[in-house]
Amino acid sequence: MLSYGPEQRRSRVGVLALPARLRRGAHFSQPLSAFLPDWGGRLRQAFETEIERRRLFNWLPVCMGAGVLLYFLADREPGLAAPLAGLVLCALAALLMRQRRAIMAICIATAAAFAGFTAATWRTANIAAPALARNHVGKLTGFVEALEQREKGVRIVIQVTDLPGVDPGQRPRRVRVTTPVTTLKPGDHISATARLLPPPGPARPGGYDFARDAFFQGVGAVGNIAGKIALAPPPVPMPRRLALAVAIDQARNALTERIATSGGGQAGAMAAALVTGKRGLISEQTNNDLRAAGIYHIVSISGLHMVLAAGTIFWLVRALLTLSQTVALHWPVKKLAALVAMLGATAYCIFSGADVATERSLIMTLVMLGAILVDRPALSMRNLALSAIIVLLREPEALLGPSFQMSFGAVAALIAFAERWQERAPDAAAAAWPWPLRPLWLSAVGILTTTMVATAATAPYGVYHFQTFNPFGLLGNALALPFVSLIVMPAAVFGVLAYPFGLDWPAWALMGWASGYVLQLAHWVAGIDRSTVVLPAFGSTALILFSLSLLWLTLWTTALRFLAALPLVGGLALASAPSRPDILIERDGSGVLVRGPEGKMVLAGKPSRFVLTQWLHADGDSRAPDDAALRNGAACDPRGCVIRLPDGRSVAYTRDRITLVEDCLRADLVVTSLYWTAPCAARLIDRSALMRDGATAYHAARGGWRAYTADEVTRLRPWTRARPEPKPASEPAPAPATAAATAEPAQDAEAIQ
Repeated sequence: MLSYGPEQRRSRVGVLALPARLRRGAHFSQPLSAFLPDWGGRLRQAFETEIERRRLFNWLPVCMGAGVLLYFLADREPGLAAPLAGLVLCALAALLMRQRRAIMAICIATAAAFAGFTAATWRTANIAAPALARNHVGKLTGFVEALEQREKGVRIVIQVTDLPGVDPGQRPRRVRVTTPVTTLKPGDHISATARLLPPPGPARPGGYDFARDAFFQGVGAVGNIAGKIALAPPPVPMPRRLALAVAIDQARNALTERIATSGGGQAGAMAAALVTGKRGLISEQTNNDLRAAGIYHIVSISGLHMVLAAGTIFWLVRALLTLSQTVALHWPVKKLAALVAMLGATAYCIFSGADVATERSLIMTLVMLGAILVDRPALSMRNLALSAIIVLLREPEALLGPSFQMSFGAVAALIAFAERWQERAPDAAAAAWPWPLRPLWLSAVGILTTTMVATAATAPYGVYHFQTFNPFGLLGNALALPFVSLIVMPAAVFGVLAYPFGLDWPAWALMGWASGYVLQLAHWVAGIDRSTVVLPAFGSTALILFSLSLLWLTLWTTALRFLAALPLVGGLALASAPSRPDILIERDGSGVLVRGPEGKMVLAGKPSRFVLTQWLHADGDSRAPDDAALRNGAACDPRGCVIRLPDGRSVAYTRDRITLVEDCLRADLVVTSLYWTAPCAARLIDRSALMRDGATAYHAARGGWRAYTADEVTRLRPWTRARPEPKPASEPAPAPATAAATAEPAQDAEAIQ
């Protein structure tokens, strides 16, 4: 037997501790990478697993979305031939390369991107309609297409039949106006004097573009009617499509009044909004409470309402059919219930106004219920991807809106969570509860968990579009959603079924009671300190990184999903240090917001309340637009104001021509709503520049300024404003828009939340 000394034993132990491949003798000649994990092999294996699970299909709508984004980034309107040719060529290449999977996948992804680009180009060309080029005051005649009662007056959509003073080729087809007259009805052909404006562009560079959304809604002008409205004989018969829209809107208005009266007060207004989509009767205070509680999505008919309505119909039909033993044993009860639910969901969408968000929810619901008809799982990521493809082909512009981003983001996160949840070990905590309490425990855990998942998935989009975050949204949703799911929406279904028989009032009364409790909860949550946190606006690059992180985390099933941390970290880094402008100028020169010496924004002039709110939120400032402290730091007189920046430079806001001459000599930057052609020693922003560039933001830089404009001169798209010719210095500036007209973008901005 061999014996070893201490040194020899230590040497022998060290050799035995080495990997087997090192003990074979060739270890000194191998590179260091041979001792590290085979990350390339693991990634390759993970991709192979994803391919076997057919998860690559889920990335098709992502590639289509990339093509849509490229379309909207173009600085001029592209032609249809080029993207269509690219789509055909890539599809043929994928067909020819089907034996080589990697190349085929690349070709399919590229074809999907071309498909998105083509769909967006086709959509724009198909929906294009003239928009008003400049402010117009004059006679307006047309059919009342839709009407909505509001707290103050009525908002109506008019299909124009005549607009004297505007060339027929440039006359808008549809306009949206407000009026104090409440006796109008859908279908009336009216004549009145209206003040119309072109749909306004963003209130700040990178902000919400009302003009683009109005273009895709077919609205070519906004404004108000302050005077008398007369009924006039129509010059042409009402088109059939308009007659159908009028009939639906009349029925919606009648049911809205019925529900609001039966429910009573704001609870009745909220109940009516859930059924008919008419939200005009909901007060601003109620809207603010719902937003602060994180449950404003309740009053916007979207995925939650569509699923609850379709689910109630599905359960009701299936339960009624199973009452018959013969039917239950010999008929496909589940498929029949799904078919009836599909018809009911479609009718609900049409009757509620068929808004963009409602149509998207309908498509998602129809795909889920259609999966039941073909014996497929209803709730799957593949069905969600198919829904996204249909939506992007039908309405590519929806990709840019918060409704699409938040709804699909939330559903993707919930489906991914459900997939992981099915793989979990049995819940010992739930098993410990006695049977009567176990469903309550599971329901409570489900509501809290799904709310947390959905909130985390949608938070970046809420901050990007609205610059607000509701930290107590989890509490608000946990308390309110059980009432909405178990009482409000089932009562709405039974109320609609009983409405033709005149026996619907108990359902509306029950719905109003439950809605009132939801509003009380919202008011209580809104009263908690810091229930709404205002955060500075971050750029689109950060949002793209957040979206990529969410997609990577939810669309993969293997360890690949953990790589989502990389874009998430990048997005957080960019969002935590946003670039905030030092000067914001209203698009018509009516006001300016300047960063004062203390770092807070200081106001000069009188911009609209909606614009000022957007400015403050984009800066992370939670002050109200009517806060008197906004003017602290501005030296003002009736002719204008002077505000100093932290670096000592001065900004002058001028209303008077004589004062303008003085400010050009003393200030570093001069802003005015007047036309000015004389020389100015300072940097001058007059009405001509604002008419050309729209809302403007300036970042103070050493030795100068960095300017960002909402309307880039080089971008000529169908929804961008026509650049009017400069006016001579002697011509007076147009009168500012009335309150009713300037409030119009605010109302539409609220509608997308």
